[in-house]
Amino acid sequence: MGLRSGAKRGRTKGAAKPKDRGRGGAAAESDQARSGGLGEWIKSLIVAFAIFLVIRFFLFQTFVITSGSMENTLLVGDFLIVNRAAIGSRVPLTDLRIPGYSEPRRGDILVFDPPHEDTLILVKRLVGMPGDTLEMQDKMLLLNGEPMDEPYVVRTNQPDYSAPDMLWQRDILLGGPRDDYRPSRDNWGPIVIPPDRYFMLGDNRDTSLDGRTWGLLEPWRFEGRAVAIYFSYNRGSFLPFPWLREVRWGRIFDRVR
Repeated sequence: MGLRSGAKRGRTKGAAKPKDRGRGGAAAESDQARSGGLGEWIKSLIVAFAIFLVIRFFLFQTFVITSGSMENTLLVGDFLIVNRAAIGSRVPLTDLRIPGYSEPRRGDILVFDPPHEDTLILVKRLVGMPGDTLEMQDKMLLLNGEPMDEPYVVRTNQPDYSAPDMLWQRDILLGGPRDDYRPSRDNWGPIVIPPDRYFMLGDNRDTSLDGRTWGLLEPWRFEGRAVAIYFSYNRGSFLPFPWLREVRWGRIFDRVR
């Protein structure tokens, strides 16, 4: 009798053990599921961030107009989409550059890193290509001796002026340097654009600090081609919340020309 009783007690204890293992296994599986879910979430976040970096540094960039040097083509408060893939882009923190699928073209509106200020990014219009002869006579721009058709240009009655910073042009004058050369904002040249250099001007010619003053651009300075306006508002408004109350609806999704 004692043996049978012991056997029963043994079987009872043995039957309880699988139940205990089942509860522990379920808890372990739950922990693994939570751990796996967190891992998948982190992986998704990393992938999304990597995609953002690729788009930001190699495909598209945004740019906000903060000055009137390109009026009326671009207005203060315009938010631009810049195509970085079109003419290539630099690899961050290196001197390497990924080639673009096109070359800079005369008339392009380009975002670039200017030579006179390391922390500044500008947007201007490309008017001078390598080998071009450029000249300005009383605000009229001449390309290879012929007046350029520039319907986008804004001219005012502001008086002309000259500045020592413009004397860089002397080294690339047609016919060679001259000691008597005195360029001004509205009258300069003719200059010959050297190989692998570009000349930029603002469309609002009388208020633009551009290539007339700080010189030529190397191609590696280009950040991208402005292609569209994705948002615009009257940034100079004194009304509260102008980005809500003074949106320029007619400019949104407008192409940059």
